[in-house]
Formats: sequence, C-alpha cells, structure tokens
Amino acid sequence: LGEFDVLVGINLLREGLDLPEVSLVAILDADKEGFLRSETSLVQTIGRAARNVDGRVIMYADKVTDSMQRALSETNRRRGVQEAYNAEHGIDPQTIRKAVTDILSVLRPDEAERQARVPGSDRRSRSRDKIHQDLSELPSTELVRLIQTLEEEMREAAAGLRFEYAARLRDEVHDLRRELRDAS
Repeated sequence: LGEFDVLVGINLLREGLDLPEVSLVAILDADKEGFLRSETSLVQTIGRAARNVDGRVIMYADKVTDSMQRALSETNRRRGVQEAYNAEHGIDPQTIRKAVTDILSVLRPDEAERQARVPGSDRRSRSRDKIHQDLSELPSTELVRLIQTLEEEMREAAAGLRFEYAARLRDEVHDLRRELRDAS
C-alpha cells in the first residue's frame, strides 16, 4: 500500500483497528464531555499508540476533565504494570511488526473475501453455511457450552498476544449469543 507520513482518521482510532505503525494520536476537543470523550473511549483511543514503542498521544483541550484525568490515571497504571512485568521477565519492548493487510478487509470484509476467492472457496462457503445451519439446530445447552469454550479460547488467544484471532473469536461469540437469544 506504500508509505504514509500522515494518516488522518476521524473516529477510526478506537477499538478494532490494528495499526501498530501509529506513533502519534491527536485527540481534538478532548475536554468535550460525551460518548466519544468518556474515560473508556479515551483509554481506547490512547491505546492505539500503545503498540508502538515511540507512540505518543496529544490531547488538545482547554481544561482537564474528570474523564481525561481518569483515562490518564488508568493509562499510567497500565504502563506501570507493563513496565514491572517487562523488568521482571527481562523484556525489551519492541514495536509490533506485521504485514500490511488489504484495506478492503477493514472497510468491506465481504468484498475483500469475494475478490480473494480461490478455487474451492465456494465449497468452503457452502461448508460454512452448513455449519451455521447445524448450529441453529443445536440444543441451547450445547450452544451455551460452545460459547463458553470459545470465550476461554478467546482469553487464551489474547493472553498469547494473538489479538486478531481473539477478535475473530469475540465476533463469533457475539454471533452465537445472538443466535441463542433469537432461539429463545
């Protein structure tokens, strides 16, 4: 995709976007209270720069709000825990390096999947549809057990720093919970 010196994202830097190359996150109007400036949202946005060793965050504001102060305190608390863990285990933090994935997979996953089809993929698609059909026929108790198993696997993946896999499992758990709710 090339090299970018600057990438401007409006409301893109919350959870879900995996951009370890981000070294600077600027939060405009950080002192404007509301959903996108809540403590949780600020922590998520600040976290976008955390995967880069040189990551920095600048919050533009006229005053420090309670949400900003709590977000800063939580970020500093997490940093302290991470630094203690790194020191105890002799870890030298490094910026995550990964291949740049096709932007279509972020913007339009179905379109990216369609364009990336390879021979036999229609068979896999039919197989996936069959699995979903089979899931809809599962007793609720089995579906609950499957959800618990996937949640455990998701936590293990996150603990093993396999965040993309953990996110896919999270989405699958969400879909299964919806299916369970619809079946009730």
